[in-house]
Amino acid sequence: MRLIRTAALTAVATLSLLASGCGSTDNPKPASSGDASTAAAKGPKVVASTSWVGALAKAAGATDITVIAPPNVQHPPDYDPKPSDLAAVASADYILYAEFDGFAAKLKDAAGGSGKLVPVELENTPPKITSEVQRLAGMFGTTSAADTWISTFNAEYTTLSEQVKAALPNPAPTAVSHLFMAYWGDFAGIRVVGTYGPQPVTPRQLAELTTKKPTLVLANAHLSGANPDIPGATRVDIINYPGADLDLLAVFKTNAERLTAALKP
Repeated sequence: MRLIRTAALTAVATLSLLASGCGSTDNPKPASSGDASTAAAKGPKVVASTSWVGALAKAAGATDITVIAPPNVQHPPDYDPKPSDLAAVASADYILYAEFDGFAAKLKDAAGGSGKLVPVELENTPPKITSEVQRLAGMFGTTSAADTWISTFNAEYTTLSEQVKAALPNPAPTAVSHLFMAYWGDFAGIRVVGTYGPQPVTPRQLAELTTKKPTLVLANAHLSGANPDIPGATRVDIINYPGADLDLLAVFKTNAERLTAALKP
């Protein structure tokens, strides 16, 4: 009777090991399952037109991101991609771009219907950044990662904005700004009294901007020739595009440093 009971227990144990996938080294299931988990962890393959677009994808939780326009070009939307630059588009799950990117049409052609084309709205303000990051995360299935990033971003934005505002002299300065940089006045607590661009500044516009007697010019650093020299005003080169690390917060840190330096007596 004892022998029968022992044999039965052994049989049960053997069946349990086989069912769990641990009873045979020839069972390919664990390797297959591991590969699937790794692929899922990496998330979707994303192609982004520029580093600004790529930074939003990264903030949303994407980790496999290819950027078309090199981050070191002065004005990424004007980049003219080569066929080799566009090779990654064919295998992408998502192709992200801004409507004002000059090469958006080439991205669409290269996609050929293989990936989802997603236009992204670019504006470095907390409401727009939050809405775009949440929207992309909903597509990628990375909402938790996006929520964590947004929480960090909001705290850092507040800290950096307060840092610049603490450096404001009394009376507070005024500024004229490139149209695409005017919202940085809100970040710094500086009143923008006039804007210019995106078209070249005419002599008449220059005269009108000069009569406003601004303390600062919030210049578009990505379009150096488009910013006027106004007597008595300090030029601050403001950026919108991050570097190769796709760190959007670094944009805010850089601009905070430049604005604070410009406000020193």
